[in-house]
Amino acid sequence: MATKSLRDISLDGLWNNNPALVQLLGLCPLLAVTGSVVNALGLGLATMMVLVGSNLSVSLIRNHVSEAVRLPAFVMIIASFVTVAELVMQAFTYELYQVLGIFIPLIVTNCAILGRADAFACKNPILPSVVDGFMMALGFTVVLVVLGAMREILGQGVIFSDMQLLFGPMASDWKIELVKDYPDFLFAILPPGAFVAMGLLIAVKNIIDDQIKQAAEAKKAPVEVGSKRARVTGKIS
Repeated sequence: MATKSLRDISLDGLWNNNPALVQLLGLCPLLAVTGSVVNALGLGLATMMVLVGSNLSVSLIRNHVSEAVRLPAFVMIIASFVTVAELVMQAFTYELYQVLGIFIPLIVTNCAILGRADAFACKNPILPSVVDGFMMALGFTVVLVVLGAMREILGQGVIFSDMQLLFGPMASDWKIELVKDYPDFLFAILPPGAFVAMGLLIAVKNIIDDQIKQAAEAKKAPVEVGSKRARVTGKIS
């Protein structure tokens, strides 16, 4: 198996094979907790910690684990890092941990994490595996944050509310009120709004991909050389 370049790995994670927009993995927490930017960012950072750590560990043991116990070993590694993420959040961001609730332990069942361990980390050296884990998690986190921002703005007319749950007291005044006396738009806050917003993001990505593809095909299209007609000027007598 040919090793991808770090650039290709990065592009896959951020855009070409984004776990949320292309693979459509991890949609349950993605749609459930993205009611605000702080919730989305908290879940994204926890997922990043687990994905990078599990990819690193799987790559380290890839030549020492038999096929019979490969997947159980991967699940145990992922569960260990999820436990670490839980303990870290309980210690430093306890209120946010309570808000996210069951969706932190459910990172264990995120198919994107097990999928990267099985499809990439167990077949590649440490550096590409770590980069793959980081970029996949970053792509997932970006989608989470964009979705959270959309829902927070449309639902409440504000952005960056309750950021102190993640960054401490210094972030208590980060809230930006975009529309004064905004009547809450309940549809955007509830899960149906998440489905619609996610569909819009996927549609925008598909449109951009189509435009990029058409531009690339236009550049590759051969220039047709037609016969030249001689232009005759003057009056024939």
